[in-house]
Amino acid sequence: MEFPAYLATMPMHAITEIHGEPGLLARFRLEIEAFDETARDRLTEALDLAAELHRDDRRVREPYLNHLLRVAIRLMHHYQVRDVDVIVAGLLHDAVEDHPAELSGLDSDSGADATAAALTALSDRFGARVARLVAAVTNPAYDPGRDRDEQYREHVADSLEREPWARVIKVSDFTDNGVGVIHTVGPKVIRAATKYRPLVPVFRDLVARPDTPLSPPVKQHILAQLDLAEERFSAILDPPA
Repeated sequence: MEFPAYLATMPMHAITEIHGEPGLLARFRLEIEAFDETARDRLTEALDLAAELHRDDRRVREPYLNHLLRVAIRLMHHYQVRDVDVIVAGLLHDAVEDHPAELSGLDSDSGADATAAALTALSDRFGARVARLVAAVTNPAYDPGRDRDEQYREHVADSLEREPWARVIKVSDFTDNGVGVIHTVGPKVIRAATKYRPLVPVFRDLVARPDTPLSPPVKQHILAQLDLAEERFSAILDPPA
């Protein structure tokens, strides 16, 4: 399939709307040309695993893989990440949470055991650091007696406090969900805005920290994206004056 030369600089949601998953896959392959052969092989292996695990998953109107591709492309293109472990973890950031049984080989009812085994499987295949980064962005089992969104926000703040590179993965994920909320349809629009809006100041603080391993221009880019997400959340949730 032929794609235009400007695919390399085309906004990702435009690629999604016009070219779909094939276009995002082509853009991913363009991005990884900057890496050596060993790194490209590792990134391709992670992509293949993500595609297999999430093959039947969807995000409203699109294959779930599109989200994972955008997270990884954003890491490479906009955040200028060249740490292969981080990009691999970005591709697989939902693998343990969504498909622990497939990764671990345990029964889906095994709960925490399946999650631990899935992280071990990731460690065996991609290294302990990848597994640690994925663990940092994997939601734990929540207390059914407490507000789920509040527990989610507590988990994000706590886990990212300890893992600066996990912040980078999570903010790419958040940007896709937050800034990309205008590409969502139906009841999920209000649900997503309600869930993610309180996290904007949390991410502003985490991104601005000196130990967050991104350059000043990239941090400014992310802070501008967080401002845009806040504007979109306000447009969805706040009544007109």
